[in-house]
Amino acid sequence: MKQLQDSGLNKALSEAGDGVLAVSPDRRVVFWNRAAERLLGYAPGEAIGRHACEVLEGRQLEGRDACRPECQVLAAAEEGLGSFDLPARTKWGESVTINMSTLTLPPRNGEGPLVIHLFRDAVPAKSSSSVEHDDLPGAPSSLTPRELEVLRLLAAGANTRVASERLGVSPATVRNHVQNLLGKLGVHSRLEAVAYATRRGLLTA
Repeated sequence: MKQLQDSGLNKALSEAGDGVLAVSPDRRVVFWNRAAERLLGYAPGEAIGRHACEVLEGRQLEGRDACRPECQVLAAAEEGLGSFDLPARTKWGESVTINMSTLTLPPRNGEGPLVIHLFRDAVPAKSSSSVEHDDLPGAPSSLTPRELEVLRLLAAGANTRVASERLGVSPATVRNHVQNLLGKLGVHSRLEAVAYATRRGLLTA
């Protein structure tokens, strides 16, 4: 959890609308937010400490197990992974399909790398392949200085109102900047934008 605190992402992940789970090198859940509880049913106390594969019970689209202790998704995430659809199960055994994207925080202060999964409801993919990978998000070079300011405020946990007050602009203007930067980065949500920016080092002043 030290990586989350040092990265400045802890507040943004806790308050995110997307489900968030962070997985340690031994494949155990070390962070689980309230949106993850809403999507899959497990309270943080029920998920944290368990193997991620036990909580997600991920399935390939053909029905075979995709989540297992030697998780290929986690291994791939360390190399940089786009978003993908994953059939999973809720706490009550209901089949759901979630769209996941990943962020890997590097080792720090003696702790191994931390893999963060961001997930949301998704329409099941029609392809027969087990995991559908989107192209990685677009290059950040087209972001304007003001869009970068907004992105850094989002990473600090600011909502639209707070960001508008900090920047001295209207909430509508902030929302426009957010929509523009989401489109330029090719991501689905504010949290994914923050995760992508963290991976690319865009949040450093």
